[in-house]
Amino acid sequence: MADERIGLIGTGIMGEPMALNLVKGGFKVTAYNRTAARAEALASGGVDVAKSIAEVGEKCSVVITMVPDTPDVLGVVEGDGGLASSMKSGTVLIDMSTVAPGATRELAERLGSKGIAMLDAPVSGGSWGAQQGTLTIMVGGEQATFDRCLPVFEAMGKTITLMGPSGMGQTTKLVNQILVAGTASAVAEALVFASAQGADLLKTIEAVSGGAAGSWQLANLGPRMVNGDFAPGFMVKLQQKDLRLIQEAAQESHVPLAVTSMARQYFTAVEAAGLGDEGTQAIIKAVEKLAGREARQNS
Repeated sequence: MADERIGLIGTGIMGEPMALNLVKGGFKVTAYNRTAARAEALASGGVDVAKSIAEVGEKCSVVITMVPDTPDVLGVVEGDGGLASSMKSGTVLIDMSTVAPGATRELAERLGSKGIAMLDAPVSGGSWGAQQGTLTIMVGGEQATFDRCLPVFEAMGKTITLMGPSGMGQTTKLVNQILVAGTASAVAEALVFASAQGADLLKTIEAVSGGAAGSWQLANLGPRMVNGDFAPGFMVKLQQKDLRLIQEAAQESHVPLAVTSMARQYFTAVEAAGLGDEGTQAIIKAVEKLAGREARQNS
């Protein structure tokens, strides 16, 4: 597998470190980004920079897409000069974006008719996990294609699971985001409550993290919230996109998601304040505004 060339389209906050980790894993990597300067910055890290999407498709036997939303994936794959017209039969498309499960299944069928296999493999872990090569990767697709691409996943992630047929990787990611959004909301509310009671916020986080209330969100985003660090590991606007996908799928399945709906309202308030590019820990700002107090503490 390391002799094959891996393509990566979308070298943003996630794609850039993923490309570099693929090079570290011994792969030959060709990358393309709509904003050329972002991809060109990877050249010093051993990444070959393509001038077009078609060039990536022509050169690579496995191509990864890491773009914001469903229309972006469809444009990259099936738009003018897209991957569907440049990738050869026997190659693999791995979509690591978070997009609609139904659209993923339909795209996989269309690519399959051209002899191109597809895996949907969205990730969790944010930019920190991408940088450290410890992403959680949830995969949908055929077992044989998954086995072929496992070394590629292992260069970027730590927990890698084949969830079932096409679309199940995306479905699992939406489950992940339900839990993430609800937990982040609870963390924000808990810290604002603790602040109102005069508690030492960092000590409170430490005390409850080891018990039943412990979570990744509390341990990793809690200290950032109280220290006023809102740099993005995962942006509010992208969380909002994921919550939209969740609610669309839930409506189709007639599943009530009351907690998720409340979390989305918090994120909507943050986004409405012009903070969509901040990290998801900025959700605390919505709770603080309602409470009329900040929950900040110097470490």
